[in-house]
Amino acid sequence: MNNYLTYVKALSSAFNAAIDYELGGLKPCPKPEIAPDAPKVIMFAPHPDDECLIGGLALRLLREAKWKVINAPVTLGSNKDRKLARLEELTGAMNYLGIENKSIVAKGFDKINQSGKENDPENWAYAVEEVAKYLLREKPELIIFPHELDWNSTHIGVYYLLTEALSALPKDFTCRVLLTQFWGEIYNPNVMVELSEEDLADLVAATTFHVEEVNRNPYHLRLPAMMFDAVRRGGEVVGGQGGDVPSYNFATNYLLKEWKNGELVDCLAKGLFIGKDEDPTVIMN
Repeated sequence: MNNYLTYVKALSSAFNAAIDYELGGLKPCPKPEIAPDAPKVIMFAPHPDDECLIGGLALRLLREAKWKVINAPVTLGSNKDRKLARLEELTGAMNYLGIENKSIVAKGFDKINQSGKENDPENWAYAVEEVAKYLLREKPELIIFPHELDWNSTHIGVYYLLTEALSALPKDFTCRVLLTQFWGEIYNPNVMVELSEEDLADLVAATTFHVEEVNRNPYHLRLPAMMFDAVRRGGEVVGGQGGDVPSYNFATNYLLKEWKNGELVDCLAKGLFIGKDEDPTVIMN
């Protein structure tokens, strides 16, 4: 008998069963007490749901290091009739995880993509200015947003929006920058962060608050598979070809940079693995 058939069938069975699980409506997770002067991390999510899909390290910083974690939704999607509903879904997801949702502008930006930048430069300049002001107000130690090749036009647009906003700040503004992937893999990730089963389950559950989106495509149920595969790739791309791969089950890969003297610069001499029992603030060392 092929024992791997049992393994594959178990995966398939678990997925099929979870299709009928409750969407949203879950009781919020316990939230740690955060000091007023705690370090701050801001996720700039291209759409409502991205904050859950790429927020593994942010969640660990909240729960383990007691950092202040903020989600800044860049857009509320392109469907104007769904914006308020998507904001409500986002609010539910963030309440569940215990993350503060702090908008840059009330209804999010529109046309945050290359076409919008070229065809409506006034709107683009407004978005850059508002994001720059937001960064100056919040003064985060770490910001999180997609890398420049993350396929989706808005994800790519957010990369250029953030880098232009950073360029508009005074030269002495510095912070760490964590670039994320969802639609397109980062070619050269340098950080792999392990997630516990509990943290990953909470990210999956939080994603279900985006009810209309996961009804259309149950990508929340495929998030563990994405984290599972990240270990395969990150184990060698982050750690080095042919090296020892950590025995993680679930992880997420990032590219860590630093914004310094008006540009993104390297800040790691070699790839970094952060196990679930290790201090996630090592990214600031």
